[in-house]
Amino acid sequence: MYRFIAFLFLSMLPAAALAAPVTIDVRGANGQPLADAVVMVEVAGGPRAVPHGSYTMEQKAIAFQPHVLIVPVGAAVSFPNRDPVRHHVYSFSKAKKFDLKLYGREDQRSIVFDQPGVVALGCNIHDSMNAFVIVTATPFAAKTNGMGRIALTDVPAGAATIRVWSPGIRAPGNVLVQSATIAATGLSTTLTIRR
Repeated sequence: MYRFIAFLFLSMLPAAALAAPVTIDVRGANGQPLADAVVMVEVAGGPRAVPHGSYTMEQKAIAFQPHVLIVPVGAAVSFPNRDPVRHHVYSFSKAKKFDLKLYGREDQRSIVFDQPGVVALGCNIHDSMNAFVIVTATPFAAKTNGMGRIALTDVPAGAATIRVWSPGIRAPGNVLVQSATIAATGLSTTLTIRR
């Protein structure tokens, strides 16, 4: 009897109210797992990402760390310099243009990322330094692990758009876009990047 009542209650909920697990494996054109790709699952009518906690893009060992940082729209990202040399951080990206003039060790600057998109970073002093800030409106975004996999929880069921970003994707904006339907039981799929 209780199972029937629970089934009846769940069947009356709109599909978007049900939350499900989503697992996505991303493979390169060679079939190998693609690590550090960013997967964003955008659900029609789903929640929007909100900033929480702190977000940091360090300059350490003459490199940006992490190489790829995912932040929600509206997040303030700090750029601390942990190196014994000065850095000059900049971006010419459409989603956020900025220029943090030379600053030294243990000094830091902050930037608010107020538009979704990919923000490529560089250092005007050290040409080998580069990184990316991925600014997203969806809370369902993650970087693939070494096995090319992301696992998300509590994703609303219903129609969705999956976006995969990686500098190695040869498509406009380095983004692969695919439609999907997230069932009440979830979604498990593999996406292969074609050249």
